[in-house]
Amino acid sequence: MKGFAGFPEGPVRMTPLPATFFTDLLPSIDHLGELKLILYVLWRFSQQEGARRYLALSELREDSELLSTLKEAGRGGEEVLSDALERSVARGTLLAVRSAGKDDAWYFLNSPRGKAAAEGLARGDWKPDDAPSHPRQVERPNIFTLYEQNIGMLTPMVAEILRDAEKEYPAGWIEEAVRIAVEHNARSWKYIAAILARWKKEGRGEKKTSPEDERRRYIEGEYADFIEH
Repeated sequence: MKGFAGFPEGPVRMTPLPATFFTDLLPSIDHLGELKLILYVLWRFSQQEGARRYLALSELREDSELLSTLKEAGRGGEEVLSDALERSVARGTLLAVRSAGKDDAWYFLNSPRGKAAAEGLARGDWKPDDAPSHPRQVERPNIFTLYEQNIGMLTPMVAEILRDAEKEYPAGWIEEAVRIAVEHNARSWKYIAAILARWKKEGRGEKKTSPEDERRRYIEGEYADFIEH
């Protein structure tokens, strides 16, 4: 085990972390590689300036120190990196915009500023210096990964249900319904399916409601039976 000499005396540059990292994100992360990657990404973003802060996949793959840190027994750093990135996107910590040619991707923090930058890149409103000229698209997590990272173990029966849902509902709807389930501690497919069915019947996002009305709708209304107290 490599020892640590301790933090130096005097002024030290600090890396700020959002309070929600400790209260909401950290308790849900159960993979060491994912945790290491997110801490690294937050550190890198804190060193960047400007409204658009992002990291390219090619840049991450070329960082030998990062890959060495991520290395596990029997798994190389690049393999763990790919796994950690997929987990982070599925969990909703990072947003990914992948080039149509699949030769690179750019990762943003899932924050209002990060979302605006990712959507702008996907639309072609701006272009990173290292980006190719062909179209780009926001990368969505695989529905099975989304379920495993946020709801629970994937079984053959659940996999079949997810395949059917993928055919019936837009990917964005499923992601949003999973997010709502996690926020309200209702990690079950029945709860998610109830939300999706309601959106299909009544429409999604057509009626503006206050945050409190929205909260009451999901925890005290027709979905209340699915919530763990």
